[in-house]
Amino acid sequence: MITPGPQPETEHLPQRQVALIDLLDRLLTGGVVLTGDVVLSIADIDLVRVSLRALIVSISEQNPSPWPSAGPPQGGDHDS
Repeated sequence: MITPGPQPETEHLPQRQVALIDLLDRLLTGGVVLTGDVVLSIADIDLVRVSLRALIVSISEQNPSPWPSAGPPQGGDHDS
């Protein structure tokens, strides 16, 4: 009969609390891709299929927006 040896101790990760805003900042800095599929079917017949895909990333000087900035309108001042 074989007797089991000593059980290795499981390493516990230190419990660390992270604020939601810090978690969102970390995720948006690197970017987040969200995907999902919704299928409506009756009697195993697919009637409607919706595929959702979204890329969420923060805009900064190092990662500029691909669209032109929507700043204030250019033009002369109009006094009433």
